[in-house]
Amino acid sequence: MARSTFKVLFYLKRQNEKNGKVPVMGRITVNGTIAQFSCKLNIRPALWDTEANKAAGKSVEAQRINEKLENIKTNIGKQYQRISDRDSYVTADKVKNAWLGFGDGYQLLMQTFDEYLKDFKEKRVGKDRAASTLKTYTAQRKRLAAFLEYEYGLTDIPFKELKREFIEKYVVYLSTVRNFRSGSIPGAVKKLRLMTYTAFKNGWIPTDPFSGFRVAPRYRDRRFLSEAELRAVIDVKLPNYKTAIVRDIFVFCCFTGIAYSDVKKLTHDDIHTDDKGEMWIIDNRTKTGTQFQVKLLPIARQLVEKYSRLTLLNGAVFPVKDGESMNMSLHHVAKHAGLSFNPTMHVARHTFATTVTLSQGVPLETVSKMLGHKHITTTQIYAKITNDKIGRDMTALEAKIGEKFRIAQ
Repeated sequence: MARSTFKVLFYLKRQNEKNGKVPVMGRITVNGTIAQFSCKLNIRPALWDTEANKAAGKSVEAQRINEKLENIKTNIGKQYQRISDRDSYVTADKVKNAWLGFGDGYQLLMQTFDEYLKDFKEKRVGKDRAASTLKTYTAQRKRLAAFLEYEYGLTDIPFKELKREFIEKYVVYLSTVRNFRSGSIPGAVKKLRLMTYTAFKNGWIPTDPFSGFRVAPRYRDRRFLSEAELRAVIDVKLPNYKTAIVRDIFVFCCFTGIAYSDVKKLTHDDIHTDDKGEMWIIDNRTKTGTQFQVKLLPIARQLVEKYSRLTLLNGAVFPVKDGESMNMSLHHVAKHAGLSFNPTMHVARHTFATTVTLSQGVPLETVSKMLGHKHITTTQIYAKITNDKIGRDMTALEAKIGEKFRIAQ
């Protein structure tokens, strides 16, 4: 049998210049078939010798690049030899995949991510997790895929190629290329962390590259309505009943802390009356499946009774529209109420945590339970103690201390 032709050469991807450097790419040719790959190297175009397919000169930078290119070429040659000895048919893709680690028993990052999303959709969405959560995870997958293409020119990568450097570059990519704020980056890399842990747990890689790695977030203050702003929203006269319905649902959320996705699915079966005649919402959060319990304050009870006269599908408590429509209507509410910003439905949850509960002396642990948070640290991020609460607490402390402590004259 005639032996197939084999060649490896390197070239620059000049259209992808960044910070004065361009990626070094490779091309494998086997018997007329071609496979391209990223060398994961960047070089100044002026330093490249096009005829020799390598860096020119004897500078430290040139020697470092050429040494890596030679190492790549040698390892690809070994894979070509191994496949040629074993198989009757050799292609460039076979050689490339073998060099990248796409052999028997290999596991790929994006392939594993896709399997996770498929399993999540089939087994969890609509049961203990919301469809919006799947949408968030899918967006995380798309960002990771874009990073692979941007940084390495790849559509997938074996887990064994994932080193700490990969994670660090991804964080930089999110911050600089995608303009993520510091507080958003931990959530964006959360599923990458899960994928590497899955690979480690299943024995696909010897160590988890995320071990000991942490992105310290700096969270922005959450917007909420002050007591005066909340009263303005409650008292405002609105031009039509549809906007008034949205205002009522928003106010209900301000006094219960219930999230948009949960008020949308709230039914009268979720509202329970105890032996004292008090009304409670006892339900599981759509987003996380965590149970929450909230005792209805008088204004929340009034709203439930007001809308109980309507006959809604599936026993719903309120006629809740889609999230975008709700937020658009809230813009009109804000305008008529004289607010200085446009609140969203999620601002109601922040308002409950801050203005309605913590600022009135409700303990953080109680607020966390009512919000259905898994970790109290999440509640701490949401809730900010207002100056009014600090002032009231210090006045009470002053009354207790009185004249106990005085400077000696």
